[in-house]
Amino acid sequence: MSNVIEKTIRDTVTKGMGKVAEFNRKRLPELDRPNPFLNGIHSPMTSEETLSELSVDGHIPPELNGRYLRIGPNPIGQPDPRSHHWFLGDGMAHGIKLEAGQATWYRNRWVRSNAVSKALDEAPAPGPRRAMADNANTNIIGHAGRTYALVEAGAWPVELNDELETIAHNPFDGTLDVSFSAHPHLDPTSGELHAVCYDASVNDKVWHVVVNDAGKVIRQEAISVRDGPSIHDCQITENYVLVFDLPATVSVKKMLAGYPLPFEWNPAHPARVGLCPRTGCAADTIWCEVEPCYVFHPANAYETEDGKVVVDVVAHDSMYARSNMGPDSKRSRFERWTIDPVAQRVARHVIHDQNQEFPRYDERRSCKDYRYVYSVGLPSEDYIELTVGATVLYKHDARQGTTETHDFGANRHPGEFVFVPRNVDGAEDDGWLVGLVVDMNDEHTELVILNADEFAGPAAAKVHIPHRIPPGFHGNWVPIR
Repeated sequence: MSNVIEKTIRDTVTKGMGKVAEFNRKRLPELDRPNPFLNGIHSPMTSEETLSELSVDGHIPPELNGRYLRIGPNPIGQPDPRSHHWFLGDGMAHGIKLEAGQATWYRNRWVRSNAVSKALDEAPAPGPRRAMADNANTNIIGHAGRTYALVEAGAWPVELNDELETIAHNPFDGTLDVSFSAHPHLDPTSGELHAVCYDASVNDKVWHVVVNDAGKVIRQEAISVRDGPSIHDCQITENYVLVFDLPATVSVKKMLAGYPLPFEWNPAHPARVGLCPRTGCAADTIWCEVEPCYVFHPANAYETEDGKVVVDVVAHDSMYARSNMGPDSKRSRFERWTIDPVAQRVARHVIHDQNQEFPRYDERRSCKDYRYVYSVGLPSEDYIELTVGATVLYKHDARQGTTETHDFGANRHPGEFVFVPRNVDGAEDDGWLVGLVVDMNDEHTELVILNADEFAGPAAAKVHIPHRIPPGFHGNWVPIR
């Protein structure tokens, strides 16, 4: 009964604060410059397309049979530039299907939130919503034979069919009771997805959620926190799930002022990483102090023979400290963190001192020692919003401490690339890197396939898409079932 009363009170307060925020949103000051996430390379697409005749340079490896899926924010209609934040645009999924050495289709579809369905004059998509949040725009995955669009902070997953049409808002067939995350991580041994999930309206807890290999939630363990931290991602090892509790927290003041993404840099919030047992009680979480910074995305993590935990991350100097339109940072670096659960401290070591984001690796190596990480370059100068500007992809050798660079050329901007192995038993570097590159010379897009073991060499293939796909967030390769 107490949980019902608590939820009722929280929902009532949230709705009241939402009305104040909506009132003030219309009174935000005019911008002194265009909103960068509504213009230029970020200008939204205005239609849904289905293309079946795609030109290809080079040769698509015949072993690549599946769909490359990518999702990102793409506002429908004309949002107010004063209050628009990149992270909150309506979700749009993009897909390219490769089969038998051919690119058989490209298509893009808005994920049907209530707002998108209304804008398109459609009936609302079926399925339950969690409070008022139902926009999924951050990641798109395949799991247990299904495709899900994901987001963090409150909304539930949205199930899509193989052609990216919305099937339903689906909390894993009714087995999920709490929030979910945009970044679940697959344990390749058990087939389970692990996620650390937060709710922007709940400031004293987050949850370790586990989805089994049949697509059903089997664990929703509450982890105590304070201040409402924004925990975008996590990682797993054999025995732990890593909780990045860092100084970016909910700001009631910012929300009431009308800014729709109510997070800000909070120096008073202790920076720490939690080692939460993957099974058992969250009260046994070991909290380890780290120097203040912010992590959107880790690469892999694993345990060492002496009981420490190693995790590689892109670490930002701060986040949500300067801009109300997008993620902001003056510096990001690729680092190796060694977590000592006895001393309860984190030692940070810089692997590559250049601005970058979106680290990916061979996910067959999850929870194990590994070697290679692939990340996307960001502009080298000090910057505020993390806008697209660089033209390079990095390949880090974490064992040797070296980095290779693949430059796509002037005005050609890569997004996140995903590693696809040539075969299930192949070596760590034996495979391809697949991702989108936006060519702003003539505003078209390419699905580029690189040989991972010939990283700096020419692409194996480029699939041409005759329009600009706005930079999005995350993508994945989903093999044909």
